[in-house]
Amino acid sequence: MKRVGFLTSGGDCQALNATMRGVAKALYNELGTEVEIFGFEEGYKGLIYNEYRQMTPRDFSGILTKGGTILGSSRESFKTMRTPDENGLDKVAAMKQNYRRLELDCLVILGGNGTQKTANLLREEGLNIIHLPKTIDNDIWGTDMTFGFQSAVDIATNCIDCIHTTAASHGRVFIVEVMGHKVGWLTLHAGIAGGADIVLIPEIPYDIDKVCDAIARRNRAKKGFTILAVAEGAISKQDAKLSKKEYKKKLENYEYPSVSYELADEIQKRTGADVRVTVPGHMQRGGSPNPYDRVLSTRLGSKAAELIIAGKYGYMVGIVNGETCKVPLGEVAGKLKMVDPNAGIIKEAKRIGISFGD
Repeated sequence: MKRVGFLTSGGDCQALNATMRGVAKALYNELGTEVEIFGFEEGYKGLIYNEYRQMTPRDFSGILTKGGTILGSSRESFKTMRTPDENGLDKVAAMKQNYRRLELDCLVILGGNGTQKTANLLREEGLNIIHLPKTIDNDIWGTDMTFGFQSAVDIATNCIDCIHTTAASHGRVFIVEVMGHKVGWLTLHAGIAGGADIVLIPEIPYDIDKVCDAIARRNRAKKGFTILAVAEGAISKQDAKLSKKEYKKKLENYEYPSVSYELADEIQKRTGADVRVTVPGHMQRGGSPNPYDRVLSTRLGSKAAELIIAGKYGYMVGIVNGETCKVPLGEVAGKLKMVDPNAGIIKEAKRIGISFGD
């Protein structure tokens, strides 16, 4: 009998349910009644406070197209995992105790970078862990693609598509703020797919003068409007030179809701353009997973089941060069997959005239 725990942690995305379904269906198909699955509710919180429910094949039926997570999620910071809660509870000890109380053979953890670091911590503490890479940011090291990314690209791209008609009608400059605090994969792909004229990402600090020059070039060419796809973590060259302490102090006294509004203000002052900001926000996490993510999630889930049946633990399941693979958790936990400013996709985008403000 295999006894397997599931939990989903951190921000939700479109394909969490599809991925859990992939794991569960493969386990049930291969092991029949010789597997029991326990779902911990609201991420690590459920594991800490022993809030779970035993699941059945029926729980995983009809969820391939369902967004969000049937188990719920929460953000439990990796930095505070070793810090006792308000009642003095040792969270790591509690998670280990609850894992062992249920006599689990392994714990399947679906989540992004912070989730992955805690998953690796539990591995180091002696628990059998399988991690599945979830994030709309596609920033997890060791896998070419994370589930949720392509679905979010679809939504962000559709937002840019919709902006095109109104921008053209009024001759305005539009800024579309795309999710991504530390990396720019989502903004980069949505910006190219949506035909944005300027794409600003955290990995390439922008020069506001270069941004305004790109807008001016379009005006001289009688283009009539300009669309910027801006990552929420985009940063100017000036701010990039600040120390972490100095930048943090600036943000404490920040007068704008986000960098997009600061950009809008600067562009308006320098060019006199009529500038509008659109922030799709959590829409990018919502809705049904697209076909690509449904396939990817099913494949990653099935591979995870293969490892569980074989008793191979301590891995993230990733996809590299189109094939699923197991990646040692200890080798990838805590590493961010950034956009290389010299990558081919950046050069190709610049070649067709997209400005990165550098």
